[in-house]
Amino acid sequence: MPSARTGARSSRAVTRLAAAAAAAVLALTGCAGGNEIETGGEDDRFISGDGSATAFPADERVDAPDFSGTTLDGDEIELADYAGGIVVLNVWASWCGPCRTEQPVLDEVHAEYTDLGVDFLGVNIKDDDTAARTYLDTKGVEYPSLYDQPGEVPQAFRGTVPPRAIPSTLVIDPDGRIAARVIGPTTYGQLTGLLNPIVVEYDLGDPEERPRVAEQEGSQESGAPEEPGEGASPDGDDV
Repeated sequence: MPSARTGARSSRAVTRLAAAAAAAVLALTGCAGGNEIETGGEDDRFISGDGSATAFPADERVDAPDFSGTTLDGDEIELADYAGGIVVLNVWASWCGPCRTEQPVLDEVHAEYTDLGVDFLGVNIKDDDTAARTYLDTKGVEYPSLYDQPGEVPQAFRGTVPPRAIPSTLVIDPDGRIAARVIGPTTYGQLTGLLNPIVVEYDLGDPEERPRVAEQEGSQESGAPEEPGEGASPDGDDV
C-alpha cells in the first residue's frame, strides 16, 4: 500500500502533467490557422503565424525603438540610418520554411519600391551565421540583414508592436513609427497593399507607376506581360 507521501507525490505529478497538456493545447490553438510548431533546433522553436496583417492609421502609430547591429557582411547599421524613408523590417532565419517561401516576394517588392523611398532591412535571428550567409548568397538577396542570433532586435520592440513569429514583417514610416505588421509570411498583394498608402501619405511618388518585375520577366520569357494580382489596400484594419 503506498504511503501518504507517495500518494501526494503522485497527485502532484498528475497535476503537473495535466497542466502541461493544457498548456500544449493552448499553444496549438493559439497558433492561428492551425500552423505547426516548427523548429530549427532545440533552442530555435517558434510558432509560425498565419500571414495576417494590421495597418495602423497615422494617429495610432507608435515609435519604433532605435536599434543597431552588425550585418552579415560586417557593416554597422542602426535604424536611425533610414530616417526619412520607409523601412520594411523582416525577421527571418535560414532554417525557416515560410521564410524561404516569402523571399521571392520580398525581393520583388524591394526591386519595385527602391525608387519610392522604401528600404528593406532583414534581421536574422536564432541562426548560424554561415548558414545565414549561404542563404543570402544562394537567394541573391540584395538588401542587408543584421545578424542577431539571440533575437535582441525583436526584444527591443516589446511594449510597441513586436514581431511574434518567424517570419514577421514590420513597416516603419518616415517618421520612425510602426505603420503595419505582418505575422507570418507575407504575399505580394498584401505587402504592396500596406506600402502604397504610406508612399502616397508621404508624397514619395506614385506607386501605380512603379516598374513591375513580373511584367518584365513575363516579357522576357513569353513576350507577353504578366500582371500580378494585388490585394486591396488595408486602411487601419486587419487583413
